[in-house]
Order: sequence, then C-alpha cells, then structure tokens
Amino acid sequence: MLAIVLAVAGLGGAAIAGKGAAESHAKLLDTASGDDWPGFGRTYGEQHFSPLGTINASNIAHLGLVWSNDLGPGNSVTGPIEVDGVIYLANRHNVIHAIDAKSGRELWVHDTDAAARAGHRLRVAWGTRGVAWWNGRIYTGTTDGRLIALDAKTGTELWSVVTVGTDDIRYITGAPRIFGDKVIVGHGGADSGTTRGYVTAYDAATGKQLWRFYTVPGQPGVDTDETTQLTAKTWAGEWWKLGGGGTVWNAITYDAATDTVFLGTGNGYPWNHRIRSQGQGDNLFLCSIVALDGKNGKYKWHYQINPGETWDFNASMDIELADLTIEGRQRKVLITAPKNGFFYVIDRTNGQLISAKPYVDKVTWASGIDLASGRPIENPLARFAGGASFDMWPSFVGGHSWLPMAYSPSTRLVYIPTIEIGATYSETGIDVAHWQPPKGNVTDVGLYTDFATDGPPRRSYLQAYDPVTQRRVWQVATPGPVSGGTVATAGGLVFQGGLDGTFNAYSAADGRLLWSFDAGAPVLAPPIVYRVAGRDYVSVITGTGVTFGTYSSILTKQADYRTQAHRVLTFALGGKAKLPAAVPDTLQPVDDPEFRPDAAISDRGALVYGTHCYVCHGSNAVGAGTAPDLRTSALLPDPDSFRGVVLEGALTANGMPRFEELSEAQLGDLRHYLRQQAAAWRRSKQ
Repeated sequence: MLAIVLAVAGLGGAAIAGKGAAESHAKLLDTASGDDWPGFGRTYGEQHFSPLGTINASNIAHLGLVWSNDLGPGNSVTGPIEVDGVIYLANRHNVIHAIDAKSGRELWVHDTDAAARAGHRLRVAWGTRGVAWWNGRIYTGTTDGRLIALDAKTGTELWSVVTVGTDDIRYITGAPRIFGDKVIVGHGGADSGTTRGYVTAYDAATGKQLWRFYTVPGQPGVDTDETTQLTAKTWAGEWWKLGGGGTVWNAITYDAATDTVFLGTGNGYPWNHRIRSQGQGDNLFLCSIVALDGKNGKYKWHYQINPGETWDFNASMDIELADLTIEGRQRKVLITAPKNGFFYVIDRTNGQLISAKPYVDKVTWASGIDLASGRPIENPLARFAGGASFDMWPSFVGGHSWLPMAYSPSTRLVYIPTIEIGATYSETGIDVAHWQPPKGNVTDVGLYTDFATDGPPRRSYLQAYDPVTQRRVWQVATPGPVSGGTVATAGGLVFQGGLDGTFNAYSAADGRLLWSFDAGAPVLAPPIVYRVAGRDYVSVITGTGVTFGTYSSILTKQADYRTQAHRVLTFALGGKAKLPAAVPDTLQPVDDPEFRPDAAISDRGALVYGTHCYVCHGSNAVGAGTAPDLRTSALLPDPDSFRGVVLEGALTANGMPRFEELSEAQLGDLRHYLRQQAAAWRRSKQ
C-alpha cells in the first residue's frame, strides 16, 4: 500500500503523512469538537478550554462522582489526557497509566523505571507534569532524560531516545508537545548546575532527531549554532562555564496556521546576574518567548519578559493562543501571565508587544512595562546591589506558577490561579567574586532568598481577567498560598481544585461558586473535560507533588505523604459513586527516648539538610506531602538504617536519591538535626 501525504487545511505548509496522522492533527486543532483532550492544554493553542457545554450552571448540581481510581503514593500533580474513551496519565516517576474513562478500569500500566535510572537527577526532579498523544502513541519525558513512545492500546514501548547528556543534570518534568508529525520536549536543570537550555524535535513515528534549538549561547568561537551567533553579544564574562540556564521545562505552544512553535524559557543559571554575566547584558534568550519555524527549528522572533533576569522570574508559565479584537482590529495574539506579575498580550505573528499590565495586587520590582521599547521600568533597588536586600513582590514562586490558567473564547476572559507572596532577595553569605557551581546536583542559585515577612498576608485567589482591557473582572479567594490548575468550558463554568481538598465549579461570568466536591485530598492538578459515547465527563487527579515541598514553611495545613489520597476522580451528570473512607492523618513524631540534643551539631546538620533535603522534604523538616516528613521516620534512631537509605540508596527505586558524597560526620549531623526537629515537635504536642 502506498503511503499517502495529506496537506491538511490550516497547517500553513507543514505536511501530515497518512490518514491516522491527519485525524490526529484534527483532534489537536483549537477548533476540534472537544470530544477528546489529547494534549496538555487540550489543543495546540493550549487554551485549557473545552467547547462542550452539556454540563452548565442549570444542571451542575447534578454533577456527581462516577468512579475513582487510587494511584498510590508519589507525585500526582499531573495533567491527564483522554482520547477515544481512554484516560492516560503519569504519576510517581513516569509510571504511565491507561484507564477506561467510563468505568475507571485500569487497562495497562507501564513503569519507565525512571527512578532507578535517574541517579543524581532524583535530587531535583519530582516526576512529570503530563503526557501527550499522537496517532495511537503516548509520549512521556522521564526524570532520567529519555523521551519514550508507547503503544496507546497496550502500553508497549515503541521507541526511546535519550534527550540529555550522559553525565549532565538535565531531567524532564514537562509534558511533551505534538506538532506536525513531530514531538518536541525540553528539560529542567537550571537551578542546580551548569545547564545550557535547549529543546529538541523528533519524528513522532520513529524517534529520529529532526532539530535542536539552544535557548542561550554557547562559547563564541567554539559553538557555531544559531543561538550563539544571535545572542552572545548580550552576555558578558565566561557564562558558558556556568551553563547559562534558560531551560524550557513547561511552556511550549504551537500555531498550526503558521507552523510556528512558541517556547517559554526559564531563568538563568545561576540566578544572580552579577555572577552569571558580570551584571551586564540582557542575556538572551533567558525569560523570553521565542518563536521558531516548526519545519526546521530556525529562529523567527523573540520577546524578552525580563532582560538581565536575576530573580527566577522565568517565562515558563503557559502560553495560550487567542484571536482578540483590540481597538477595532482583529489580532492574532498569544497571552501569558508569567511569574513577574504582569499580564502580556503579544502579536504572535511578529512578536510585537500589544499590552502589559499587572495582574497581581502588589508589584515592587517595576512600575510598569514601556510599550515603545517593550522593556520593564525597573525599580533600581530590585537588584539588591552593594549588600542591600530587597522585598520582591511577586516572589520566586510567581504571581502565577506553572499550574495552568484557562482562556475561554466564549467569555473572552482568562482564568488565572493567582498568588500573592513576597520574598526577600540579597547576597547574604554569597561570595560573588569566587562563587562556583555546587557539585552533586543540589540547589544553589548564587543569591539568598526567603519568604518576606512584611507586607500583605500571603494568599491565593482565582481571578477572571480581561486580556483586551487588561482589567480584573472578578476574583474569589482560594485556600492557602497556591491553588490548582484550571479549565474553562462552553457551559459557562470554570473548574479548579484547592489545598483544602475541594474540587469546585465557578460561574465563568461572575465567579459564583456553583458546585463543590470534597475530594479528601489537595487538588492541584489541572482538570480535563471530554465526551465518551455522548456523555460529558470531568476528570482530575488529587494529591501533591512536584516542587510543592518548598512551600512547607508557608502552608496553613500539613499534608501527609503516606496517607493523602492520590486518585483519579471522574464526574458526570447523574454520578452516584462514593469515595472510600478517608484514611486518618497518622503524622506523629518518631519516638526517640535516647536522643540528647546538642545545639552545635544540630546547627551543622541544618546546613546539610538545607543544601540536600529541603526541596523534597520541606523547610525546617516540615513535610508538605511531596515526600515523607522525616521527623516521623523510624530510621532516625537507627544509624545503620539511616545510612542505608541516605548514603547507600536503599530506596532509590522509590524516588529517594542517595547522597554518597556525604561524610560520616555530615551524615551524623544531619540525623541529629532531624532528631532534634522531631523532639521539638514532640514537646509542642505535650
């Protein structure tokens, strides 16, 4: 049988080979019916919008649980997808599940063995944010840096490619994206070592590498790639020895009409501009939106959100495509709410900035964005020069994190899970002139940060935002410092979960709470809406994961890693299912009657903990649910068992990395610190 090449309308010159690929492309168009949810944001344009309207304000009271499926412990803040009645998702370290959407029956499970293979990458990677579908295949990036294609019907591995260097620290947590018979993936790793960011496009059928685009320059005179030629003059010093950063760990969007791929790039490495680039230059393409030709990965244009970035204000939050009428003119735009607190509307055909206004209540680092130059009007104090400190609003957490916003073409509003948290930035304890990247893949960004104690209370809220007028239309408070990802529907609804364990539906028009379900566990993952056999469904995953451990010091309620429910929940009109009885919170400090505190040893151990452990296990050893609370560990009184896990890697397959470089003295200091923290907890309960 001869291969058929179909030129699909609207693809802007790219070709789709074969009937199956053409049908797959049709499912991913922003104009698709909504029967399926095949990509992280549903379609190429990443709007997180469902055109289905059967579930609406008039009948939302009858929405009920149809089934639930327990996933077991481990990261579950992941966006599921659905195609042809099957839900696909990843939990833990890239364990892929296929589940019948109507019944909740598990069809297959594929463990990529990523935790056992990841080595030091486990120290800063937590799992995955999502998967992708194309033409009968499921794609996942793994903690150890592979891109894998699975047969969607059986879970059998079809191909696997290594997208990172053998000995580097890159890892993949973002969902791969599909475009024009290709699959594209980036990586993380710009917070803990010498990482130069890039994205790579592969043939979706075979895994053959087609092109790679670097997001920051290499060494001039040695590296001859396009990015080095375009951007090296915007850097200073010997930045290539530090890697540069600029990783594309989340935001990738595709415009099928023009065959353009849009990247949202990350922070520099290290964060501190004075170390990374001698405090000089814009450092392209850090913290930028970069447009590439989908055929060959060639540069088209860029817009830099934060020139000379030094605060972790990366531009990796979701980029969504929209067609808006602005000043009487129809504009093809992309919209994004990055960390820095400004909402950007950009002409996606040429990169022209149309508007940028604050979407959060407090911004201290800049007074605005100059529309003529496109550059921020910075507060000069924000660069904390000469030993000063600065209270930065928003913080490195961002006014909006990676948990996606949603754009509704029906209401023409954007629904943003918004964060109001400040942080203090300084160079306290940093030797700028002699700073060197840490060894062992542990976080060190070349500056000091801590959550700010002054200013308004930390809070989060869901807001509806008009991208044309750049004004907030409504807002509703959400519990805790962060809230979940969103989906908007043609039924006039916005679905979102919260840290309090509720899964909620709001009126897209005015923010009224129309429906709420007690999920029994935090709900942070983005929901999806789809149709199977004429019936509309809503699915979401419960539980914490990814970088949530770093929030432990500002949480109002602690989550238990071992007992919190990591589940898939699926709802439909008329659903009558019930959740299993909740497992009681069993968090208790370990009984350790032989412990005798020593302040000097504990102080040394706190430094070891802060360098190696807090990202997963939480600030001050207070767990946030992403990993066990170590104050409860039965290993603490037993030095041999503690050594077996921390130094020898007894639990590597479960996602606990080994820290073989620690000396026996450091190991003892760390164990003492954790025992001291457990003892303090015991005293507080007396």
